[in-house]
Amino acid sequence: MTPLVEIKDLKKYHPLRQGYIFSKRRGEVRAVDGVSFSISEGETLGLVGESGCGKSTLGRTILRLEEPDSGSIVFRSEDITHIKAKDMKWWRKEAQMVFQDPKNSLDPRMTVGNSIEEALIIHDMGDQKKRERRVKELMIKVGLEPDLMARYPHELSGGQQQRIGIARALAVNPKLIVADEPVSALDVSVQAQILNLLADLKKELGLSYLFIAHNLWVIRYISDRVAIMYLGKIVELADKKELFRSPLHPYTEALLSALPGKKDRIILKGEVPSPVDPPSGCRFHPRCPRRFDRCEREEPELKDICKGHFVMCHLY
Repeated sequence: MTPLVEIKDLKKYHPLRQGYIFSKRRGEVRAVDGVSFSISEGETLGLVGESGCGKSTLGRTILRLEEPDSGSIVFRSEDITHIKAKDMKWWRKEAQMVFQDPKNSLDPRMTVGNSIEEALIIHDMGDQKKRERRVKELMIKVGLEPDLMARYPHELSGGQQQRIGIARALAVNPKLIVADEPVSALDVSVQAQILNLLADLKKELGLSYLFIAHNLWVIRYISDRVAIMYLGKIVELADKKELFRSPLHPYTEALLSALPGKKDRIILKGEVPSPVDPPSGCRFHPRCPRRFDRCEREEPELKDICKGHFVMCHLY
C-alpha cells in the first residue's frame, strides 16, 4: 500500500528545569526517542503501550502540536517537519485529532454547532448557509440529530460529546486522524458504538488512523497493523493477526499474556524505568525474563524479521 505518512527517527525530549526565575536545565524526559514507521492510505495503525511510554506525545508531535527535536515527518512525499507556523494551514486540513476527554476538548462557551463550524470558518470553507448545511451533514454522519446544534457540551452525554469531537475533526475533510485514547473515558457499551462509527467512517471516507490506546481488545478490533511502544521506542510492529498470533518481543508476550483466556500469565518484575534516565542497552532488559549480557550493553535495532514483522530485540 502507498504510504500516506512516514515517520523517520522522530525524537521529542521534554527539558527538566530547576528553579523558577533563573531556571537551569537538569535533564530531559525522552518521551519519543527515535521512532520510525509509516501509515498507508486507508490504514489503521494501532499504537499500544503502558501509560507514560510516549504514545500521546508521539501523536501530538506528528501533528506538530508539539515540535519535534529531530527526525522527519513526511506526508505524501512532502516533508512537513520544519514548515513554519504561518504555512501550517494546509497541514491542519490534512491531519486532525480526536482527543481522549471529549468534554474538556470542547469549548463549554460554544454550542456544538459552533464548535464544528469553527474549523470551516478558519479555513474559509463556504458562506454561512453552506457551513450550516455542512454542520448538519456532519452531525447526521456521526449519528446525531441536527437539532442538537444549539446545545452546549455539558448538555450532552459522553458518547454524544465524542461524536461531536469526531464531527469537528472531519469538518475539513482530513486524510489522517490521530485518535488519542478516544474511547477510554466512555462506558463499555458506548465504546463499541464509537469504535463501529470510526470503522464505518474509515471505509466511507478513505481515512487513515493512528489509533492510540492501552486496551488490547480495542486495538485488536480497530487496527490493521499494531505497534508496541515501550519507554519512547517502538519495540514491535506487525500485522494485527500476526502480532496477536506470534508475538516476538518479550514485552509484547507479557502484554498479550494478560488477555482473558490466556493460560500462562507472564508477570514482569520491577517498575518501568524513568524516561529521564533510561537503561543502557535494551530499554526493556531490567524487566526482561529472557535477557542476556548483550542486552545490557548494546541497544538493538528495529529489524524486519519476517515480511513486515519488525522487532527490536537481540533474540532475533
